[in-house]
Order: sequence, then C-alpha cells, then structure tokens
Amino acid sequence: MYSSSVRRNIVRVALCAAVSAFSVPLSAVAGGSGSHEHNEHRSANEPEPESAHGHHQHKLEWGEPGRAGEVIRTIEVTMGDIYFKPEKIQAGEGETIRFIVRNVGNLVHEFNIGTNHMHQEHREEMVNMLKMGMMTATAIDHDKMEHGDMKHDDANSVLVEPGKSAELIWRFTEVRDLEFACNVPGHYEAGMVGVLSVEKTVSGALPPDNQTI
Repeated sequence: MYSSSVRRNIVRVALCAAVSAFSVPLSAVAGGSGSHEHNEHRSANEPEPESAHGHHQHKLEWGEPGRAGEVIRTIEVTMGDIYFKPEKIQAGEGETIRFIVRNVGNLVHEFNIGTNHMHQEHREEMVNMLKMGMMTATAIDHDKMEHGDMKHDDANSVLVEPGKSAELIWRFTEVRDLEFACNVPGHYEAGMVGVLSVEKTVSGALPPDNQTI
C-alpha cells in the first residue's frame, strides 16, 4: 500500500486529470468514441464488435450478466482514493459472482470488468461524460445521466458516488485474464486497476478463494 503522502499526491493527480477533462474540445465529444450507443451505422450483416459500451450490449465474448439465482459466490470490493481492495480477483470458468462494491473515498469511482482495450475505449467516453456535465470528480448528475444521449448502464460496470454502494452480478464464460478498473479520468492512470483472472474449473470446482471476501 502507498504511504499517506504518496496517496495524497496520487489523489491530487487524479483530480487534476478530472478537471482537465473539461478542456477537451467539443469535436472530441462529437467525433470520439462518444455515446454508449455507437456502432448504430453498421450494416445488417456486420458483426457486433466486442465492447463494454452501449446499454444494448449484454453478452460479451468472455461473459454475460448473471442471474441472482445462479450466484455461487459474493465478493465485496472496496473502492477508495485511489485503490481497490482486493487488488486481485480469481474466478472460475462458468462461475456467477455477485460483486458488492462500496465507495469509501471522496471521489466518484467506477468498478468496470473488461479487457484492457475495452477500458481504453471507455476512458474516452468517461471524458465525454465529464465534458457534458453528467458527472464531476465528486458527484453524478443523475438527471443528465438518465435523460442524456449517453448512459452509464452497462451490465459489467457500476459508477458509485462517495459513501454509496452498488451491486453487479456477472457470469464468466471464458478462461482469460481481465481487468477490473476505474475509468474516471486520471484514476486508471494513477493505478486504480486490478487483475481478474478466469481459470478453468475441474468437475465444477471453484478457484481456492471461493469463500465470500
């Protein structure tokens, strides 16, 4: 863990990055990865690319939203300024996990499960959300988030205000290495990212850390 002085510097950098997001040119909002509803101009026969973005997107190549009745394990995740606890998560192929995500920090944080490439794309969208006033470094404008052109409502991600909690249920369908990350501008770059490894199960057995965390 970082010392208190180092952590203060990290938080300062993250805040500066969030504030600087408001200086993004409007052309970036119009022409960037933009709305979570992009890809709408694909031809009918063109396959849907893997992406964490778009509330129309549900099943991904490596996982899909889980059902409460199929939950095998619950993992509690704490988000602070700027860290996750635990820093690593292990899942089994075919396992459905309920994540209880609590934000104990002073900033808005995100818990987002995806590939490194997906996180890169999503960080651009988060910058646009800041630019459009849908959120600040410390709060979410729920009215704009609900009625705006962009929405943060993907099944593999939750955006949580300080002092609040959220729940995410996900089923992991493929053996691979993923990341859980906070893509609020500046937070990923400051180290708010963890490793989520999905391992092959043997005769339905779970990874060794199959207890509630």
